[in-house]
Amino acid sequence: MNSDTSRAGSAFGRTALIALGCVLSLTMAQIPAARAGDASSTLRPLDDKATSLPLTADFSKGTDPNIGPYILSLTNTSKDAIKVSVKIHLSVSFHANTKDRNVPDHVIGPGQVWTIDDLAAGDKVTLTADGFAPLELTVP
Repeated sequence: MNSDTSRAGSAFGRTALIALGCVLSLTMAQIPAARAGDASSTLRPLDDKATSLPLTADFSKGTDPNIGPYILSLTNTSKDAIKVSVKIHLSVSFHANTKDRNVPDHVIGPGQVWTIDDLAAGDKVTLTADGFAPLELTVP
């Protein structure tokens, strides 16, 4: 008779332990959700979003094989000069070369055009300037 009582007690103990584990796991799962609710109050409003770069972009096919198959022409449409940084993620690269190409910073005056050559189809060009949102372009 002792063995039946100990079995019932051990089954009850296992059930209680499983129930306690479930309650604890549900409680722990709600903690990250509560923290996420607190974090949403610190998000910036959309009005603080940086303005877009005042550049127009035009891709053209190059006729000179020395300057590459595609040329990107960037025109500054603002009344101020803009210092632009360019990073090109190459669609095709050789094993020994890096996959990215950085173009030295360049100042584009108001109304002026700056060209970037030696681009291939599928290259991703990212233009950045202080105070503006990045502009991402893909060579056709």
